Amino acid sequence: MKDLLRNSMMKSPRLAMIGGLAGAMLFAISSCQPTGAPPEQPAQQTQSPQAPQRFDGITIRILTFDGPIGSTVASHAQAFEDQTGATVEIETVPFGEIYSATLQDLAKETPGYDAVFFVSQWLADYAAPGYLLDLSEWVNTDTALQWDDVAPFYRNFAATYQERIYGIPVDGDYHMVYYRTDLLEAAGLDVPKTWEDYLAIAQQFHGQDFTGDGQADYGSCIAKQPDHAGHWMFGSIAAAYLQSGGTAQGAFFDPNTMEPLVNNAAFAKALEIYKQTNAYGPPDEQTYEVGQIMDMTVLQNCALTIFWGDIAPLAVGSETQLKDTVGTVMLPGSKEVLDRETGDLVACDKFTCPHAIDGINHAPYAANIGWSGGINAKTSPEVAAASYAFISYISQPERSNIDVAQGGSGFNPYRISHFADREVWIEAGMSPEVASRYLGAISASLNSLNMVLDLTIPQAGRYQQEVLDDALTAFLRDEISRDEAIAQIEQGWNAITDEIGREQQLQAYRNSLGL
Repeated sequence: MKDLLRNSMMKSPRLAMIGGLAGAMLFAISSCQPTGAPPEQPAQQTQSPQAPQRFDGITIRILTFDGPIGSTVASHAQAFEDQTGATVEIETVPFGEIYSATLQDLAKETPGYDAVFFVSQWLADYAAPGYLLDLSEWVNTDTALQWDDVAPFYRNFAATYQERIYGIPVDGDYHMVYYRTDLLEAAGLDVPKTWEDYLAIAQQFHGQDFTGDGQADYGSCIAKQPDHAGHWMFGSIAAAYLQSGGTAQGAFFDPNTMEPLVNNAAFAKALEIYKQTNAYGPPDEQTYEVGQIMDMTVLQNCALTIFWGDIAPLAVGSETQLKDTVGTVMLPGSKEVLDRETGDLVACDKFTCPHAIDGINHAPYAANIGWSGGINAKTSPEVAAASYAFISYISQPERSNIDVAQGGSGFNPYRISHFADREVWIEAGMSPEVASRYLGAISASLNSLNMVLDLTIPQAGRYQQEVLDDALTAFLRDEISRDEAIAQIEQGWNAITDEIGREQQLQAYRNSLGL
């Protein structure tokens, strides 16, 4: 394999400071590889994979992220090459560059890459201009891919743009809360069901020495570094207050006017809770990347944390005893939600919170959504066929079921089979109790009709990583007040929308929600 993993491992907004996945897994290639070349116009694509095919003499050039995602993609390349005759070249860039590097290459008349593994949240930026190949017919006839096994949320929102498939998921991203089961059990506490519960538990354990090293530990650890993951962490809190009517309601803008859902009591409440967590975290938590938070959790320094699906699998390989005391629960919720007519918080009832559980509105947040593989629309038909076969190969259950159970893979569950078969996780080293809690929280999140779709409109990064992160950072540092933060975010978001085009962004937002 001509492995062009030329850049050093950088910290990821999802996963960092961990080792890569073990060597390539040798599995038989799918019996449904593409044989026909997709036409130049993806929307008119009619040919589909029919029979096994070798790709001798074909080189696939791939661009992706230089963290665990890239390492796991590379771990499958050798086996694919051995069984198909293709050559797979992989080049990676740091996370901060992957969005722009991908967009720039896809826009070229003569692209440098045939396939890309990208954050699913950016699908609209790549699919709307026609940069990605329409994979719908290939996917619909690829029995080895087992498309129906991909959770509906990811089929509908991570892979599809305007009812056509442009990406194949290889990872699913959603936040959950992780907690120390031994601490909560010893204190007689239940898992946090609301964000007020989260704060109360964090307060109770903050400052205690539960690692036995003579140092005070923390009640809550959250990655808050600006331009990194802070906006996602805040979103996990805000979601429960802003969205109660199901995924199609949206949690960022009014889907009828494109006005930001910012200047209201629900957003203000979320800001207050987010700032309160500062009191129970490390003194310099505002500078922490997710890799640092994750390492602290693995080392048992935190009673609670918000994170993607990596924590429990990582704990299995921890040198501490944490692997037997990791609890996982769906994101806490709220007994009050936003009334979009008045801007006030109102109590949950069967009308205001139709998806509530025991009177609590939960809104699991698909932060980042996950990673998908796509194909450059300008790639030659022969190379496109080989590229599709490689992406499908990685996503197929016999490989992905193993990948998601490995703590260092960067791949989190996105298929129904990933969280339906507890034995796979037990074989990977989880105790039955930890596996049950972990898979139960995943199931509850992915099956929620009130799952919050991360922002997927064009230039979403400007809204979140620039405007939102900047205001959150200033607010946490007491440089601006809560109301000033709200005004700054509202004005910044409206300015971006007006610059791009309000009607265009409104339509993109509605499309992303399936409206």
